[in-house]
Amino acid sequence: MVGSGEWQPAQYGRFRDERSRPFYDLAAGVARHPGMRVVDLGSGTGELTAWLHRELGAAETLGVDSSQAMLAEAAAHAGGGVRFERAEIEAFARAEAGAGRSFDLVFSNAALQWIDDHASLFDAVAALVAPGGQLAVQMPSNDDHTSHRVARALARSARFAGRLGGYVRPDPVQAPEWYAERLYALGFPEPRVQLVVYPHLLAETRAIVEWVKGSLLTAYRQRLAGADYADFLAAYEAALLAELGERVPFFYPFKRVLMWGRR
Repeated sequence: MVGSGEWQPAQYGRFRDERSRPFYDLAAGVARHPGMRVVDLGSGTGELTAWLHRELGAAETLGVDSSQAMLAEAAAHAGGGVRFERAEIEAFARAEAGAGRSFDLVFSNAALQWIDDHASLFDAVAALVAPGGQLAVQMPSNDDHTSHRVARALARSARFAGRLGGYVRPDPVQAPEWYAERLYALGFPEPRVQLVVYPHLLAETRAIVEWVKGSLLTAYRQRLAGADYADFLAAYEAALLAELGERVPFFYPFKRVLMWGRR
């Protein structure tokens, strides 16, 4: 038996403002051309997708997400040229490109880090960009922070390795220069790629647990029964406090890679 495989929109949204900032920063780097066809890969609850559609004056915006729970929330933001579709991102990209369909803007905020093999993935995603179109992607790159290292260490420990079947959540995100080289090779002659450290001031050290429950720890919740996941959370919090101490407030630096290119 394993835990629920679904995302939890309410948990993810507990830090709505902090998680939204990179979306707006990424959108700010997009060149405005009214009437664009836009796809948002990993559209989540849809609120930001609808905002992007209005902000760009797009003709049509499609939000793609694999989570039924997220899409249920997104339904409230459909209409006026915005629609949503359930699909796995890489499968969607390959199917659309294979059918000869493309977009003026391929946008993805905090989604592609969940997909392995970025060489193959970015080939597929880049193929969605029409000639003269734009690609804009943001991904967390914080896997070396204590908040992430502790989860990996627990997953590998004797206490949890068996219960997880040996699973340790991989981090496929590469260095910023890797993406710059990849985009250039894929036909984006002047890619802009930057690593940004977002400063988040949390109420206390323990608040990190609530943050990662909405993202990183989802992968472990999917693979653990209720009691086992509760045990994992308790062990995670204890290990986190042992390393970071009780701090009130807690300064949480969070690195993200933002990239843009025009085909």
